[in-house]
Amino acid sequence: MQALKVKLLSPLAKVFLDEEPFADPCTQCSSVLKSELLSFQISVSLPIELGVSGQQVVCTVQSPLLPYLRLRLLEQVPVAMPSYPAHTDGDYLSQKSGLFPDLLLPIPKGGIHLMAGRWRTLWVDLDIPCDAAAGVFPIDFTFSDTQGNLLDTLHHEVTIIDQQLPPQKLLYTRWFYCDCLADYYQTEVFSEKHWQIIENFVAAAAKRGINMLLTPLFTPPLDTAIGEERPTVQLIGVTRENGSYSFDFSLLERWVTMAERCGIAYFEMSHFFTQWGATSAPKIMAAADGKYQRIFGWDTASDSPAYRGFLAAFLPCLTQELHRLGIAGQTYFHISDEPNEHHLELYLSHKKFLEQYIGEFPCFDALSNYAFYEKGAVACPVAATDHIEPFLEHEVKPLWAYYCCGQNVDVSNGFIAMPAQRTRILGIQLYKYAIDGFLQWGYNSYYSQLSMELINPFLYTHADGVFPGGDSFLVYPAPDGTPYESMRLMLFFHGLQDLRALQLLEKYKGREYVMQLVEEGLNVPVTFKQFPRSADYLLLLRNRVNRALAALPV
Repeated sequence: MQALKVKLLSPLAKVFLDEEPFADPCTQCSSVLKSELLSFQISVSLPIELGVSGQQVVCTVQSPLLPYLRLRLLEQVPVAMPSYPAHTDGDYLSQKSGLFPDLLLPIPKGGIHLMAGRWRTLWVDLDIPCDAAAGVFPIDFTFSDTQGNLLDTLHHEVTIIDQQLPPQKLLYTRWFYCDCLADYYQTEVFSEKHWQIIENFVAAAAKRGINMLLTPLFTPPLDTAIGEERPTVQLIGVTRENGSYSFDFSLLERWVTMAERCGIAYFEMSHFFTQWGATSAPKIMAAADGKYQRIFGWDTASDSPAYRGFLAAFLPCLTQELHRLGIAGQTYFHISDEPNEHHLELYLSHKKFLEQYIGEFPCFDALSNYAFYEKGAVACPVAATDHIEPFLEHEVKPLWAYYCCGQNVDVSNGFIAMPAQRTRILGIQLYKYAIDGFLQWGYNSYYSQLSMELINPFLYTHADGVFPGGDSFLVYPAPDGTPYESMRLMLFFHGLQDLRALQLLEKYKGREYVMQLVEEGLNVPVTFKQFPRSADYLLLLRNRVNRALAALPV
């Protein structure tokens, strides 16, 4: 047997090509609930002392759990901007540009190419169904060369606990960009090919816990330079004749049907006013005066009589359609993204106007200033995680949380260069504070800042040098119109599973018991800014939770 270096690792290890990882003792005894996804990693290296430049290695698996198992290659991606140089807390893997693990790819048909002295990593998922048998099950990995010669083996055991992970209660959205998909795949907006690509990406989002979908009634006025336009992705057909409006909702109906087929339960309507101040109307296209043209946009004051007249005609028709489609009870509305105190008067004016038509629906927007909420502007605030303390102190309910590029010091986030535990810890924080929902702005944004041009996300993970690597997207566009998942997507999903496991244990043992487990042995309580920075904390906590669940009567 030719020696390889093979190491079993938890999903919280980020392995660099040229750094030997430490074997993780917390991974030796994996346990998982029914209806839960268990992940771990196997890092493999060809010893440099063998004197060969490289070798193809084939990994085969034998296990009773094989029907539930998926094996992928965790590939390195370039991260030219790991963090903002002037805004960091030191809790990053590196602040130097380089290659970081993130992209999850199918295993190449010819095997994994090992480079001497370099580490390649396999990502292993076990997707345990609700009807799986409980017990302890072996998994045996065999590594061979392309001629079938045995190189090494690895044995692991997984315990399936006879408890089922409950459904997700948290509402969760990552903003979805149809225009980026049309541009990247060079297809006509809402062509059949575009619809299929959209569905592929929506289904992948729903599979990983995203249960709310940004719905482009009109082209979303997000991350757009003043005076510029994003490509038109408008679900509502608008006709204006002799000053009167009529609306076609057929594309909206198709959108809702598609989303529900994928597993989406909630819908957030795109914003009625532009970002960072609500000063203008979004781009709206219509058949007007005998041609298809833009009738509203940056040149339309948001409180102009013309635009308000349009909304007064549109919104009663829209709400009637939402009821007809059966989603009125699962629909949320936005006014404008990230307003602040300077925009309060105009925002309140818009809110008062809209309440005449959509008062029955929840309205929510991302904001950082508690005073803005205190003035009654937003009934359901989405608070930035580094400014959420006043909302928590005043016991605001309902309360959502969000992060974006600005949440780069002290708090959790999903940048590629952050340690894995810093991404996953959010599930524990959401549990402690009973947060109702979570929002992040970039599921699949493949544009540069302010949507000026399309970028290649495989090369420019920083949106052309403006955001820390990975901030603007969570999935990569595969050649066949499906998304490649990222390690960050999986880490966040594991955090959601932690949240659900804690909620399950609370059902049996009570909240006080669960919080004692969460904060056992800690010098300070968990907050959004203070939390254990080690992977061991999360791994050991889940082991304690799983043991407590396993001890319950079935």
